[in-house]
Amino acid sequence: MNPRENMLSLYRRTGYEVAPVAYSLCPVMQEKSCAALGDTAPADHFDYPEGFARAGCPAPALVPRETPDWHRFFPEELNQDVSFGAYGVCFEGGHEGTHHLWRMHHPMAHFDSLEQMQDYPWPEWDFDNIDHMRKAVEDAHSKGLPVIADMACAIWETSWYIRDMTQLMMDMIADEAKAAYVLDRVTDDSTKRAVAAAKAGVDIIATGDDIGMQKTIMMSLDMYREWLKPRLAKIISAAKAVKPDILFQYHSCGYVEPYIPDLMEVGVDILNPVQPECMDFGELLAQYGDALSFNGTLGTQTTMPFGTPKDVREVVLRNLEIAGDQGGLMVQPTHLLEPEVPWENVEAYVLACREFTRANSG
Repeated sequence: MNPRENMLSLYRRTGYEVAPVAYSLCPVMQEKSCAALGDTAPADHFDYPEGFARAGCPAPALVPRETPDWHRFFPEELNQDVSFGAYGVCFEGGHEGTHHLWRMHHPMAHFDSLEQMQDYPWPEWDFDNIDHMRKAVEDAHSKGLPVIADMACAIWETSWYIRDMTQLMMDMIADEAKAAYVLDRVTDDSTKRAVAAAKAGVDIIATGDDIGMQKTIMMSLDMYREWLKPRLAKIISAAKAVKPDILFQYHSCGYVEPYIPDLMEVGVDILNPVQPECMDFGELLAQYGDALSFNGTLGTQTTMPFGTPKDVREVVLRNLEIAGDQGGLMVQPTHLLEPEVPWENVEAYVLACREFTRANSG
């Protein structure tokens, strides 16, 4: 199998030859990586090129426009050290060397009318011009690489980033027109992005929203089924209508087990990241593994920052053994690796996947 065939077969639970690896590093961890690897590529350093083999797909381009004066949407005083996303969400500060510790400001938090939302300078993407996406996919496929389109924060997260989580939840209960407008605008963009990725020929769309918390779900099943499930179904069905064999990987941190049957019903193929601090991978596999695959399971709240290399190795090998020869699991850290993670644990993760692969290929 080439890497593309290997990954797709793994996720379709029809057997595989190589245990793929992937990890994401915050700036401090990138420095640790450079110190350990120098100019050597990770695949060469670990003597595991087949494990690192994958490619990404660029997103559609934004339609050029004059940059809006985003500051006018924030009655609060903003520091000079701010940046704005495509939807006008403001990110302030951030702890040096980390990734997540930003203060977020929400441009629609103070809106009190639907008209304000309708008059907002929403971004537009050039979904008709996707030649750059097609070329990236064709180049990767010519090398036997699987292509993954990153489409995180498909509905819920982008919407509350814009509106503010508390305000959006209040809208969902007491002012449904405002909630529907924001969620529909974001869903429409995500649907068109997913269709563009499918037309470009990607193999996997990695999407999702954080709808779980550490010990419970973020909203009731009834609320989820009313507001988010049909919109996710729209995104997935539109892409699969273009490319029926495309796989959807859904990300949500935290405890999400009650949502899993609904996610499967709308066409989710792979669940990420399966935080071991919140859910048991073996139990999920036993209940859903005939029709659902998994990605993650290596805890970034526990094992990666605070375990030993031996602990990391044991978790990786155990979970791969639980999944079995048919596959259905790509083991990787459940989130970005932050400064507390010893570089030796990153090494242990990759080497365990390599060890498993070579032991089972002999």
